[in-house]
Amino acid sequence: MIPLQGRRVLVTGGTGFIGSALVRGLVARGARVRCLDNQSRGAEHRLGDALGRVELVTGDVRDAAVVARATEGVESVYHLAYVNGTEFFYQKPDLVLEVAVKGMMNVLDACLAAGVRDLAVASSSEVYQNAPTIPTPEDVPLVVPDLANPRYSYGGGKIISELLAFNYGRSHFDRLVIFRPHNVYGPDMGTEHVIPQFALRLLRHAHAGAGPVPFPIQGSGRETRAFVYIDDFTDGLLRVLECGAHLDVYNIGTTEEVAIADLAHLVAAALDRSITVLPGDLLPGSSLRRCPDITKLRALGFVPRTALAEGVAATVAWYRDARLA
Repeated sequence: MIPLQGRRVLVTGGTGFIGSALVRGLVARGARVRCLDNQSRGAEHRLGDALGRVELVTGDVRDAAVVARATEGVESVYHLAYVNGTEFFYQKPDLVLEVAVKGMMNVLDACLAAGVRDLAVASSSEVYQNAPTIPTPEDVPLVVPDLANPRYSYGGGKIISELLAFNYGRSHFDRLVIFRPHNVYGPDMGTEHVIPQFALRLLRHAHAGAGPVPFPIQGSGRETRAFVYIDDFTDGLLRVLECGAHLDVYNIGTTEEVAIADLAHLVAAALDRSITVLPGDLLPGSSLRRCPDITKLRALGFVPRTALAEGVAATVAWYRDARLA
C-alpha cells in the first residue's frame, strides 16, 4: 500500500474533468499536489476549494523541459494529460497521437531523471474496441481494427502509452499501474460527450407542442455503455493509487449497462421532457457494446454508489443551471 497522506505527487492534466476530481481527492487525503496542464481543455475553477492548496504549473506534456521541471521533487506521477472527446478523434487524430506518444515519453524520461519510482498511467476503455467478452476483463487482447479510421487514434495512442509504460515499468519503477476509465460522467465534464450533448440539444430545443420532441441519435439506440459517476470513479481511482499492484491494470467503471436510446430518455426525463428517439447512422468504428468487468477493482474495496438515473439528473441539472445552451 502507498499512503497518500503527505505524499508529493504530480498530476498531469490536473485541471481536466477527471484530473481535477483526482486532485481534489488527493488533497482531501492530505497529499501535496502539483498540477501540470496547458489549460487547453482544463479549467482551474474545477479544483474548487483545493485550488489554494495545489501548486499549478501551466505547460504542455509535449514539452520535455516543462515536464522535467514539473517532475522535480515529487514521489509519484499520475499521468492523465491527453486529448479526449470523440469529435477530436475524427477531427484531429494527429494531435491526439502526438500528445499520446510525446507526452508518455516525456513523462517516462522525466521520472527516470528525477528518480520517481511510482507511476500511474490513465488508459481508456477505447483500447478494447468491440471486445470479445462482455463484461470485459483487463486481459483481453487490445486492438486497432483499422489503421485508416481516424477514430482509432485515441485507442491506438492509449495502447502505445500502455506498452511504453509496461516496458519501462519492468526495469525503472517500483510500482507502475495502469487504469482504464469507462465512460466517466458528471457536472462540468465539457461538451464533447454524449450526456452533455443530449442535455444541451434538449435545452436548445424550444418545443411548443405537447407531444414528444423528435430526437435523432447516432446508431440504432441499442448500442450500450456502462457509465460511472465522477465521484464513484474518483473513489475507485484513489483505491488503485493506494493499493494497485505493480505492472497491473484496473478497469474503473460500473456494470450498469444501458442502451443509448434509454440514456436519451433518462436525460430527457431529468429535464421534464419526453422524446421520440430517431435512429441514424453510426460513426465508423463505434463500439456496439461496452461494459467492464470490475472484479479486480472490487477486490480493492470499490463499491459504486451512484445509480445512473441519479447521476444523470445531477449532471443535467448542472448544464441547465450553467446556461451553456
